[in-house]
Amino acid sequence: MTLIRLHNRQKNSKFSFYSKNALRSLTPKLFYQRRLRYLLNTLDQYDRNYIASRIDYYLKHTHAFTLPNEKSVAIRNYRKKGQSAYFYDLKEYLNYFDHNFKVAYRFGDDTHIEPYPFLVKARPVHGDNDNAVLFKLNKVRHFNFIHDSKSFREKKDMLVWRGAAHQEHRKQMVRSCYNLHHCDIGQVNENEGQVPWLKGFLSIDEQLDYKFILCIEGKDVATNLKWAMSSNSLCMMPKPKYETWFMEGTLKAGVHYVELKDDCSDIEEKVQYYSQHPEAAEAIIANAHEHVHQFCHPQREKLIGLLVLKKYFELSGQWQSRHE
Repeated sequence: MTLIRLHNRQKNSKFSFYSKNALRSLTPKLFYQRRLRYLLNTLDQYDRNYIASRIDYYLKHTHAFTLPNEKSVAIRNYRKKGQSAYFYDLKEYLNYFDHNFKVAYRFGDDTHIEPYPFLVKARPVHGDNDNAVLFKLNKVRHFNFIHDSKSFREKKDMLVWRGAAHQEHRKQMVRSCYNLHHCDIGQVNENEGQVPWLKGFLSIDEQLDYKFILCIEGKDVATNLKWAMSSNSLCMMPKPKYETWFMEGTLKAGVHYVELKDDCSDIEEKVQYYSQHPEAAEAIIANAHEHVHQFCHPQREKLIGLLVLKKYFELSGQWQSRHE
């Protein structure tokens, strides 16, 4: 099984992403549909129980459902209407299926639950979220795993966060934590003028100089969580309220990350503790890496995505035995 290499450049290439999708658009649709049988047959190469657990995590429904005609679109009519990254991420997989099949989806950061099963980037971790079917959308921005050349003990004994503070919980966090000891926390959006918590942009490379990285949700998941967990820094965050294809809802406090109070009022206490107990920090970082590596098998990830859609089309009564 081939692992994707964690790359030395610290951001995904949008040029590469859009170039690959331009090439895909030139590939005859018949090629994809003929290749689907081959790809589904590769299931025997993997742990079937693991694959099934991933599929059932993303698409929780086990019984048949009906898609409302006015809320679903036939694959043949699937068109780009803004949000190009989302469009291409879903189109990459829809190409493999019968173009008469219908699918319901929603792009963007909206996390409310629809009364019918729909494909979405993020959903609430808790509550009745069965209708929100997680799919790997906007991956060029969110699925950014990195190579970190510095060990935990070589880094600054400080916590870092840079980001936009538009939501009230982020605003409160920045205002109360920007001047804490051993913390370099600041917002980058300038809409409030020259406030003391307004600080300069820091690249991912610059943030990797710090032992601790704060990951705090915005409209949905924390965008920096994936690269932070693939680094040799320790991720600190409140318990996740939202989840994506990365399965944030399976992350365990004290195992994959250090849990903070919702208002982050215990940051100093946690930074001090793990500064004094580097072996405990390194154990959590190792577990974080293990979680990340689940998503670093390109062929397996492709298969899981196809199987999620196959289950979706089966339960909605569209995948018939002639497709087997």
